[in-house]
Formats: sequence, C-alpha cells, structure tokens
Amino acid sequence: MAQSAAARDFRALLRVTRRLKLASRLADATPGVENESEIEREHKNRLEKLGKLQHKLYADGRRGILVVLQGMDACGKDGTIRKVFTGFNPQGCRVTSFKAPSSEEAKHDYLWRAHANVPPRGIVGVFNRSHYEDVLVVRVDDLVQRSVWSQRYDQINAFEAMLISERIHVLKFMLHISKDEQLRRFRSRLEKPHKRWKFDPDDLEKRKKWNAYQRAYEDALARCSTKVAPWYVIPANREWYRDYAIARILSETLEDLPLRWPKPKFDPARIRLK
Repeated sequence: MAQSAAARDFRALLRVTRRLKLASRLADATPGVENESEIEREHKNRLEKLGKLQHKLYADGRRGILVVLQGMDACGKDGTIRKVFTGFNPQGCRVTSFKAPSSEEAKHDYLWRAHANVPPRGIVGVFNRSHYEDVLVVRVDDLVQRSVWSQRYDQINAFEAMLISERIHVLKFMLHISKDEQLRRFRSRLEKPHKRWKFDPDDLEKRKKWNAYQRAYEDALARCSTKVAPWYVIPANREWYRDYAIARILSETLEDLPLRWPKPKFDPARIRLK
C-alpha cells in the first residue's frame, strides 16, 4: 500500500523499531506538533473524516481493524475511546475491556478470550487492555512462571500475524504517562466526587511496582513490535496530543486500505420510483 511521505514521517516518530527505554521518552512531548492550536482545526476535520472512513470500512466488509490500547493505570484509555471514536457509528465499532480472567476464561488458553473478541471484517474493534496483560501483569505479579510467560511473545506475534493474514489490521498503542502525571490523575479522581468511582486502591499497589512494569512494557514493545503489527508509543501526559496522534495514525491507516463501496446487486437503471 502506497503511503505519502508525510504519513510515513509522522508514524515513524512514534513507531517502535528497536528496544527502547521508556524513561528516555518524554511523556509530555508532542512529536511532530508544536502546540495544540496548530492542529486544532485539522484534528476536528480528521475526527469527522474518521466517521466516514469507518462507514466505508463497514460497507466494504472485506477488512477489519483491531485497535489495542495499553498503558499504566490512569494513562487515558477510557478518555481515548470516548474522544477518538466519538464519531463512529456504534453498529460498526465494538469495545472490549479486559480485566482479571473470569472462571470460564481461566479454563482456556490465555489467547482464547482475546480471539473471541477480535472484530469481524467490516468492524473496528477496540481492546481496552488486551492479550498483552499476559506478558505484563502476570509477569510482574508472578502469576505464572517465567518459563511460561517468556514463550508468549512469539505466540502473540504469530496470533497477530494470523489476524493480519485474514485482513484484520492490528494497531497497537502504548499510552505513555509519567509517574508524576499518574499521581496527579489519581489525586484528581479522589478529589472530584464524580471521578471517585474510577479510583481503585489496588492501583496504588501497582504504582509501587512502577519500575517492574516499565521493564515489562519495554520487553513487550521490543519483542512484539513487528513489521506487520508495530507498536506506537504515544506520549500521553497531554491529552490533546494523545487523541490527535491516535486519530491521525488510525485515519492514515484506513486511508491506506483499498476500501470501496460495494456494487449493488441490481441494475439501478432498471429501478423506477413512482
């Protein structure tokens, strides 16, 4: 698929192509953009265009999109879904949130529940957390042995390659926030009554393991950013940039697909409306 130089350049700013240290990536950076006002009109137009592209994807029905959102607690996954996918027709967009496995899910292999929720062709599916939890939380919390989770990187790559071969395109975004920004957001949730429902005291226990989670993410990004399904690290301290970057990468990906309006199964010239 041909890509414009501008599209390639922006995506290259955020794509993971080699092992990285998350601490070296500024979470409040805005790669490719000077300030919010610079892209305000463009972003608004892009969100409107995304709705039209999703409609064409749905009508075409030959390809699907799986968007994977991962990140530390309070990184903005819910906000991203609310703001970036706001113009999508719910009929053609499905969101799945992955929490601790249910008793039924735990009876199956770790990819079972992910595969069961992969969107069909014509649909945009969003994973709020994903199959990557099985090389992140299970590793940090010692839920399975190293000999088990260390095999999963290759298994995940094979799983995603299979999806892509079946024309389900995979976009993976790691929402990267700083530890200070996470604390600010936790404090905001506690101070504002309408946000307290989002706060989980267990998040503070995970915060104590910040460095271990950063290492786990670095390994997942390095091992599972492939040519066909690369990871993008999105600086997410600034919500406006987070939304812009994801909307832009998503829209450029859809624009690259050879989508077409299906031909009618009748001859329009023979239809007479009275």
